[in-house]
Amino acid sequence: MRKSYRVKKEAEFQKVFTQGKSVANRQFVVYMLEKPNQVHFRVGISVGKKVGNAVARNWVKRRIRQTLTDLKPQLKQDCDFLVIARPTVAWMSTHDVKKHLSHALRLAKVLPVKTESKSEELHN
Repeated sequence: MRKSYRVKKEAEFQKVFTQGKSVANRQFVVYMLEKPNQVHFRVGISVGKKVGNAVARNWVKRRIRQTLTDLKPQLKQDCDFLVIARPTVAWMSTHDVKKHLSHALRLAKVLPVKTESKSEELHN
């Protein structure tokens, strides 16, 4: 992810924490702050020491970045958001990370809510 897509400064992180809205599931916490004049979204990723050693934390951050890259065209563009990984993420597969992070982003309204496709409706 490019530098322009990242929340890097401590003051920017704190602004999203204090002024933004938060949602959570069992694996992730997402803080979101709308910024109407912004051209594209910016994201901050936080993985604490409870997740594991440096290798495990970097593994989790890579999986989060990969998921965000995959979802980039669908993400809401005029906001800053923070993704905080909880300790259970360290033992999850890449597919599970994507599934649970997508769920948390939908709860935060950063990612649009999935609608059932025609093929799913036919099977139900």
